[in-house]
Amino acid sequence: MKKAALFFIALSITAALWAQKPYVSDVWVSDQGDGTYKNPILFADYSDPDVVRVGDDYYMTASSFNVIPGLPILHSKDLVNWELIGHALPRQYPLDHFSKPQHGNGVWAPSFRYHEGEFYIYYGDPDFGIYMLKAREAAGPWSQPHLVKEGKGLIDPSPLWDEDGRAYLVHAYAGSRAGIKSILVAAEMHPDGTHLLNEGKMIFDGHAAHETIEGPKFYKHNGYYYIFAPSGGVTFGWQEVLRSKNVYGPYEFRTVMHQGDTDINGPHQGGWVQTQTGEHWFIHFQDRIEYGRITHLNPMTWEDGWPIIGEDTNGDGIGEPVRNYRKPNVGGTFPIATPADSDEFESVELGLQWQWHANPKNTWAFLNPGAKKLRLFSDKLPEGATNYYQVPNLLLQKLPAETFTVDTKMTFGPNENKLGERAGIILMGRSYASLALEDREDGIYLVYNISDDAQYGNPEEEMFAKKMDGNAIYFRISVTADGMAQFSYSENGRRFTALDTPYQIIRGHWIGAKVGLFNVRKETTNNSGFADFDYFRFSK
Repeated sequence: MKKAALFFIALSITAALWAQKPYVSDVWVSDQGDGTYKNPILFADYSDPDVVRVGDDYYMTASSFNVIPGLPILHSKDLVNWELIGHALPRQYPLDHFSKPQHGNGVWAPSFRYHEGEFYIYYGDPDFGIYMLKAREAAGPWSQPHLVKEGKGLIDPSPLWDEDGRAYLVHAYAGSRAGIKSILVAAEMHPDGTHLLNEGKMIFDGHAAHETIEGPKFYKHNGYYYIFAPSGGVTFGWQEVLRSKNVYGPYEFRTVMHQGDTDINGPHQGGWVQTQTGEHWFIHFQDRIEYGRITHLNPMTWEDGWPIIGEDTNGDGIGEPVRNYRKPNVGGTFPIATPADSDEFESVELGLQWQWHANPKNTWAFLNPGAKKLRLFSDKLPEGATNYYQVPNLLLQKLPAETFTVDTKMTFGPNENKLGERAGIILMGRSYASLALEDREDGIYLVYNISDDAQYGNPEEEMFAKKMDGNAIYFRISVTADGMAQFSYSENGRRFTALDTPYQIIRGHWIGAKVGLFNVRKETTNNSGFADFDYFRFSK
């Protein structure tokens, strides 16, 4: 009896440890297992990242634009291995406005801070103004967004609480809404962070040599106010740093990181963090077009009161981003971990990696833990929609690596009244391609569609159609390093047939392309059809 009891105790402990084991992607891992890492630390579209350390823990957020849930919250113990632990924004406000896809709008360039026992996120919505959320725990629950400053074109806010108890906020302008850009403005803020006390002062004009200066991050270090701000545009820009003894300037400036002789373009826009051992590091993005703005980690050193980010390999006094480097010294070693990508749909909650194109209805998706399946009910296409660019009920996630294959199995259950339902897998950007089962008058068809320039309302072109004998199908997409996607299908899960027309992946509006699932219909009904998905698996 004692042996049996010990056996079950050991089994329980093993199961508990296994349940706590971090997720590790099959397609991208930065940690090399030998004390080094490779960039990017996340080969995924975590745009405009900002990072904060609280004790021995690191937390990061990023732009999420129109997709929901927004403002991802990631956690790490060593700045290399990250887990997605939640989102600060389960719905985007105003709710009705964001019930329709608002491509490229919504959450721009957040700042993440910890002040007097609370986490703060500030972000700019270019159409509504500057918002703030806060929480006691990084994983939430988070407050609803509070409008700190109303206005068009107010973007990229970053707060600073000074030693004397006063608070400030620096921000930039979006020329598309404000009619001005390439300047930074600082305003005094109420210490509770809820509103500004003045209209702000222009503290830096980038028109002469720093066109499109934006994305400021505000810090105080050794008696200086520092503003880290990218210049030169997303794809080919560089990282600038400003400093002054006075909040309102005048600010000196210096370029502290650029592409230099590397193949890492546009290294800029991110956050500086100091480890508990005194090291300095900078997390930022690199624009990889169809893959989005992927996340890099670079060492940071100080010389004569100025930071150098990366390594000054050519002696010009400006850092260049590293491709491989030793891991940060955080006083310990920690397991390899990555944000989840594959999903077996075995949980009672949808995986955190999934996002909708707009604020979701609660009728779109249901998990069935007993059957270990995800069920998507069809929703009617929006009035006037000529393609899926304006469809809100697309369940998508970021592309997780440069090359990968993703597989899913789907069982289609359309309504018997022939509502024109279509369900399947999709690669979505400003253009898109989908492979699906569609219910037509004479039966169920396998259909492959491509919509070039979907953002301009171009209709889909049917590239392939085949009448099916059954309603179960296996879908596969294989992506190569040049961003080319090969769609294929199987009726038995063993032999796959590749379609003749590969698809060149096209980025979204300010975001990379996304991959995922959908179920739509043409007609109104009180009894929608459905599609059941057994899994969504990424592999090399």
